[in-house]
This record gives sequence, C-alpha cells and structure tokens, in this order.
Amino acid sequence: MIPEYLVPVIWAGLYLLLAPVAGGLIAGIDRKVTARMQGRVGPPLLQPFYDVAKLFEKENLVVTASQNFFVLSYLVFMAVAGALFFSGGDMLLVIFAFTLSHIFLVLGAYASYSPYSHIGAERELLQIIAYEPMIILTAVGMYMVTRSFFVSAIVTSDIPVILYLPGVFIGYLIVLTIKLRKSPFDLSTSHHAHQELVKGVTTDFGGPNLGKIEIAHWYEYVFLLGVVWLFFAWNPVIAVMAIVIAYFLEILIDNTFARVKWQLMIRSAWIIAGTLGLVNLGVLYYLRMVGVP
Repeated sequence: MIPEYLVPVIWAGLYLLLAPVAGGLIAGIDRKVTARMQGRVGPPLLQPFYDVAKLFEKENLVVTASQNFFVLSYLVFMAVAGALFFSGGDMLLVIFAFTLSHIFLVLGAYASYSPYSHIGAERELLQIIAYEPMIILTAVGMYMVTRSFFVSAIVTSDIPVILYLPGVFIGYLIVLTIKLRKSPFDLSTSHHAHQELVKGVTTDFGGPNLGKIEIAHWYEYVFLLGVVWLFFAWNPVIAVMAIVIAYFLEILIDNTFARVKWQLMIRSAWIIAGTLGLVNLGVLYYLRMVGVP
C-alpha cells in the first residue's frame, strides 16, 4: 500500500519521466496526420525524437551566454508546471509557473541581437496576453463548479464539469490553438518548416538549446491536454475521446486556415473566447444564487 503523502510525488515523477515520451509521440502523430491531410506520406512517427537527438549532437553555439540560462529556465519551469498539475496541485500556482516559463523564453529571444528574434519575442508576449485571461477563467470556472482550485479535487469530483462549463471549454479550445502554435495563430513561431523563412522567437537558438525548447514543448502538450481531461474527468473513457477529438480539430484547423495578424488573434482570444467564458461563469453564478444545484 502506497502512503498517501507519496502519491503526488509519484504522479509528478511519472510526468517528468513520461511526458517527453508522450509529447514526442504526439508531435510525431501530428506530423503524420498533417502530411496525410496534405496528400503526403510524412516523416516516421519517431522523427521528432530523431530531430532532438541530432540537435543534442551539435555544438552549443549561442549569441549571448545568458541564453543558456533562459532556455534551461524555460524547460525547468515548464516541467515544474506540469509536475504540479499532475501531482494535484493548486491550479493558480500551476498557471503562474506555466506563464513564467514562457517569460524566460521571451527573455532568451530578447537576449539576441537579431531583429527577427525580437519580433518573435514581441509576438510571443502578445500570445501570452491573448491566452492568459482565458486560462485563468478556466481555473476560476473549475473552482465555481468543484469549490476547489486543486487539481486533485477536480479530478476526483463526480460532477460532470463540461455540463457546467461548455462556454469555458470552447473558449479554452480557442486559446489552445494559440498555445499549440497552430494556424491561424502561430504568430511567434511554427513547428512546420514550410511556413517559416525565419523561426521567430527561436531564430537564434540552435543545437542543444533548441533541443531543450522542443522537449519543453512536449511537456507543454501533455499539460495542455491534461486540462482538457479535467472537463471530462468524471468519465475517463469520454475524457480520452475528448482529448483525441480536440487535438484532431486543432490539426484540422492548422491545415485549413492561413496565419492571421496579431490584432485578430487578440480579438479572437479576448472577445470571442473571453466572452464565452465570462457569460458561462455569469450564468453559472446566477444559477447558484437562485439555488439551482
């Protein structure tokens, strides 16, 4: 029998060990499905792992020495955010670590002297401004339904959260497109080479540092899809189906829409997603006030 106080530690450890594997496989599946949608065969499923392994074989060339610190901090705080999430921690603390990790990525891009890197950093900041309010609204909605910010309490709740937060869920899917760096909101950088002449926020990263950034992205994939799980945690089978459908929709959108300007991204995240979330929370608050369970 495992002591109760060790359970969060075990879940955090499993995330730290297995999330890069799962995230790399998700990236491989993404490439395969994208290729099929475009009438191509696509790379091998394990190609993301080959790419990262090749990056770590290269010399670590940096524009400024501080980039090493910023990239490592980005990876560490992304891993910490996911570990806190999967260990059942406070959602607000998770969001703080998650946002801080991206700030370090932005600082790493600003440490370069390239104008392309600076533009990528500015667009990354715009993306943070766009998605952050909806991420917070998601946590607030979870609290209003389950009366707890702790992931452990939300997961073990028998309440079908999605029935209470459909607007929040749709809003989260909209900003998920931004977070997965998919068209039409892949403004700061893209994972698809055919869409890039220069790589935006990652322009001046290469070798092991770029490999660390890719691993951080794999951690991020698992964390973001874990939030989708929370909406359906009362039924694990439905939760898995929801994650698969949600990610397929993100790939479909990525291959259907062209990149838009940052102004439209902000409006989509604030006006459309934000309005859906706020109206949903407002209705939920009213129903609680009038005594509807």
